[in-house]
Amino acid sequence: MRNIAEGVLGLLGMRLGRQTTLTILKDVSGTVRPSRMALLLGPPSSGKTTLLLALAGKLDPSLRCNGEVAYNGYPLDKFVPQKTAAYISQTDVHVGVMTVKETLDFSARCQGVGTKYDLLTELARREKEAGIRPEPEVDLFMKGTSMEGVESSLQTDYTLRILGLDICEDTIVGDQMQRGISGGQKKRVTTGEMIVGPTKVLFMDEISTGLDSSTTFQIVKCLQQIVHLGEATILMSLLQPVPETFELFDDIILLSEGQIVYQGPCDYVLEFFESCGFCCPERKGTADFLQEVTSKKDQEQYWADRQRPYRYISVLEFAQRFKRFQVGLQLENHLSVPFDKSRSHQAALVFSKHSVSTRELLKVSFEKEWLLIKRNSFFYIFKTIQVGIIFLSISPLLKIHNAEDLTLFVGEL
Repeated sequence: MRNIAEGVLGLLGMRLGRQTTLTILKDVSGTVRPSRMALLLGPPSSGKTTLLLALAGKLDPSLRCNGEVAYNGYPLDKFVPQKTAAYISQTDVHVGVMTVKETLDFSARCQGVGTKYDLLTELARREKEAGIRPEPEVDLFMKGTSMEGVESSLQTDYTLRILGLDICEDTIVGDQMQRGISGGQKKRVTTGEMIVGPTKVLFMDEISTGLDSSTTFQIVKCLQQIVHLGEATILMSLLQPVPETFELFDDIILLSEGQIVYQGPCDYVLEFFESCGFCCPERKGTADFLQEVTSKKDQEQYWADRQRPYRYISVLEFAQRFKRFQVGLQLENHLSVPFDKSRSHQAALVFSKHSVSTRELLKVSFEKEWLLIKRNSFFYIFKTIQVGIIFLSISPLLKIHNAEDLTLFVGEL
């Protein structure tokens, strides 16, 4: 009752309880470049999930935000970020009775092919004008991945092979009630659902949850090939990547207490902290060092100059020193120049909310439900017989027309 009363008073603008303002992200500026895989590193509660949601255009509207997120110079309100980029959460949500291939096929048909067909048409026109004859294998693959409305596309088969899911493509995903594929394979299915579509920007949040280091390495290795060969852009957050996994990334964004401590190539991150007076031991993983050196309780053990007394360096001071570091200066110069929109191709962003027609979506959804009905046919037959028996058992009640019949029927009971 007290909560209800406080809620009613809150609607009237009266607050009984004390409230405080929590700053999740503060002075965050940077850039994510295409064809590069970036690692978002930071301790828990540092704002990694909020940053990924903000970049994907899925931030909670109740949060108060300042600043701007732009893709190729276009702010989020000028295009459809939900179709341009994909956010992959920590949890795996699948239909347990569907197989791996059926799951990816359904995702691919819902997302469509985007601008692949238009780009292929433009490419064919330019090749014809220049007298270029494309290779048959490459031309067949591009045409196969640009076909729309097919039940099983070549893009799905290609994704299954890249992610190593072709060995279990006919196995059901499974859930808590029935056994299916393993946990690592479910993580790959979650990733595959996004990359089978036309989306080229992926924001992945703690996809290593519940996985061992070997499985995480294999997944990140597959994503690295997608980034470098398919010219995609991936920003992935991991909690404690092993050194082998850390070396697969091109860039790193170190986030702590809602502030960016370092952003840039992984090759210069240790050099930056050495300039601040901290050195990473030889047998220490770089990822663990980066998370501990910004912590007040673990920072002292990495102090390099033993002749000078140790002094705690806060996250704010690290962020200020990074702005004077060579990588920070290059980043500031890059952000100071507005992006030339003429360099961006029209097909790089999605400006239409309906990439697939409503009729096609209805058809795909109906086929999926019909598949689930056939897959669970025993359950539906059993429920139909059960409802029929209940109907026959209560059918005498339908013959009651007036109060006398009702009294007689109750008396007989």
